[in-house]
Amino acid sequence: MKHIILFFAGLLALSACQNKAGETVNSESTEVDYTHYVNPIIGTSKMGHVFPGATAPFGMVQLSPQTNFEVMYNSDGSYNGKTYEYCAGYQYRDTTIIGFSHTNLSGTGHSDLGDFLLMPTHGELILDPLKTAENEPGFYSTFSHENEVASPGYYKVALDKYGILAELTATSRVGFHQYTFPKSNDAHIILDLVYNVYHHDDKNVWTFIRVENDSLVTGYRQTHGWARTRKVFFAMQFSKPFKSYGHKKYDKPGYNGFYRRFNETENFPEMAGKDIRAYFNFDTEENEKIEIKFALSSVSTAGALNNLNTEIPHWDFDKTVAESKQNWNKELSKVEVETLTEADKTTFYTAMYHSMLSPVLYEDVDGQYRGLDQNIHTSEGFTNYTVFSLWDTYRALHPLFNVLHPGRNNDMIKSMLAHQEQSVHHMLPIWSHYANENWCMIGYHATSVIADALAKNVGDFDLELALNASVSTANVRYFDGLGDYIDYHYVPDEKSHSAVSKTLELAYNDWCIAQMAKQAGNSELENEFMLRSEYYNNVYDSEIGYMRPKLSSGEFRKDFDPLDTYGQGFIEGNAWNYGLYVPHQLDKMISMMGGGKQFEGHLDSLFTMELDDKYIENHEDITRDGMIGNYVHGNEPGHHIPYLYNWIGKPYKTQERVRMIMKTMYGPTVDGLCGNDDAGQMSAWYIFSSLGFYPVTPGTAEYALGSPMVKKAVLHLDNGNTLRIRANNQSEENVYVGSVWVNGRKLEGTMISHSDIVNGGDIVFEMSNEPAK
Repeated sequence: MKHIILFFAGLLALSACQNKAGETVNSESTEVDYTHYVNPIIGTSKMGHVFPGATAPFGMVQLSPQTNFEVMYNSDGSYNGKTYEYCAGYQYRDTTIIGFSHTNLSGTGHSDLGDFLLMPTHGELILDPLKTAENEPGFYSTFSHENEVASPGYYKVALDKYGILAELTATSRVGFHQYTFPKSNDAHIILDLVYNVYHHDDKNVWTFIRVENDSLVTGYRQTHGWARTRKVFFAMQFSKPFKSYGHKKYDKPGYNGFYRRFNETENFPEMAGKDIRAYFNFDTEENEKIEIKFALSSVSTAGALNNLNTEIPHWDFDKTVAESKQNWNKELSKVEVETLTEADKTTFYTAMYHSMLSPVLYEDVDGQYRGLDQNIHTSEGFTNYTVFSLWDTYRALHPLFNVLHPGRNNDMIKSMLAHQEQSVHHMLPIWSHYANENWCMIGYHATSVIADALAKNVGDFDLELALNASVSTANVRYFDGLGDYIDYHYVPDEKSHSAVSKTLELAYNDWCIAQMAKQAGNSELENEFMLRSEYYNNVYDSEIGYMRPKLSSGEFRKDFDPLDTYGQGFIEGNAWNYGLYVPHQLDKMISMMGGGKQFEGHLDSLFTMELDDKYIENHEDITRDGMIGNYVHGNEPGHHIPYLYNWIGKPYKTQERVRMIMKTMYGPTVDGLCGNDDAGQMSAWYIFSSLGFYPVTPGTAEYALGSPMVKKAVLHLDNGNTLRIRANNQSEENVYVGSVWVNGRKLEGTMISHSDIVNGGDIVFEMSNEPAK
């Protein structure tokens, strides 16, 4: 597939500026253009979870093309499986665009958002995206990937139906559109407030629009989706006055008060309803550009307007493109790599790009944000973030932040602690989603993020506050089997779905709390949660050698298939792979499972066995694209597994496996990810593994060694230190590591410490084509 990139000839000299999110535009240009190596259209060809549009690093505005309008339910009320293919609103195989929305989730296994769809058109005014009530074509346009350009902070596409060139860029809180029109006396900008990603009949709760003057429009909408109650405010500024405007309601209000006195549909400056599409009309000359600045806020329209005027106080589109590019280049250049091929370099820097699409900034320029309690708060001493897909990202993404973005990760932890303070359940986030908790997945993995930061001495958050928040979370008995876990010392199978997975994840989370308690000097809590951290023992069946669902009677469930990924006590996995999840006590787990030799056989079989389709047919998230034998790399629970050979004295097998996974599960093409990116976790695995180490147990200050993919890497750390990684004799065949040297000291064993990384210096891998057995 054609690699779509954008190369800018040079960088503008810009004065340094910094906002509350900590974004800096340097006055000095970076010598290498790392954005050149990023392909934002890399994703999964089947799942469609790619975000190809324009955003700032960790930006609240994620401005992206939407290529279809799938509704969540079929006419008979059944689930429409196609909606899963549009989790980010964009599907590469499509040939139509229905507009450009300002919020998107990138690479999540479920979805929401798609707010405020804008579409430029001309000719007859059409207000339906795909087809009208008369079965005529809607306002969509066809497009070709030959006329599509994507680069960090910039997106361009030709809308063939209208002869309009659409260009997008963005700052953290503002999307900037530039549409080049043909000559027309009936040009339109459509603001579609019906459209949602994962749309259903009750998705929109209310929409309100004010036409403030002939070029400024404000408003908000409230939706009921994955986020149960979500308000987003906007301010939309046009570069030229519109000559007329109007809207159409797609709902039937039962009561309209005395607004019935007016013709609300045309040139009436208030629009309100459940489902609304508005339009703004213009005359245009040939090649005339209409620009639109579109700012978001979770607080108010005044907040959105302040964000707009603060972040883009001008109408220089190219300047914003250059600033966005330079901000991305600054973040990407934190790691400079030399690779064997250009394709590997594209894969690496695209993974870096993916790792900075979320969590997202979630506050206005003045620090105000909507909290979990739906009240307005002001961040004090931190920047507030949301979109914490923690079941995924605690594994490698947040540990990566502790290396490359420690200041941001500190802010993210403080955001989690603010979430807990505002929670009526007094819980840390499970899946934080735009001032909502969506309760997706299992465990309470904010504890892992906190414990990992503490172990690595990252951040200045309050230890006692974090410990108390974690203990409070771990004792909410009505949360997802937790009361039974406390009572039975495991989650009984008949009382809760995915009972084995929950037991394993909760045990690890409790170990994380024990590590916090140890740092706080609270031996009573440390002992309590260390005891809880061993509850995984209670779901291991030594007679068959697998983790297995156990009933409240204390007996193991009889009807059990360790290969099946559905209904066997595991979520998005089976006993063969998810059953290896005891990251905090791996030596004990291996001993429990029969010792090193038997465990080695299990791992070998995992990568080589044939798994029948019937075992995975019930899962959208488990597909052949992401599988090697019975090992599922396309889903997160097994990401630590290739590194487990280190614990049985066979590191050369870890080296073989991680290099094979990097070469077969990742690539520079449109289908370059073997599964959805899950908010950056899939990409974080690749970044760590490419550099030669991986955080198998977040909450410790150690990483397991693997086999680096890079020839050289230079990490520019926030503490001012520089880490240089070199793989001598690197080649496609030389996947084995003969020795590792840290600042001239030969490393013994298969672990490297966080201090060896953040203190800087030199790490040298001596590579070979022969395993060091």
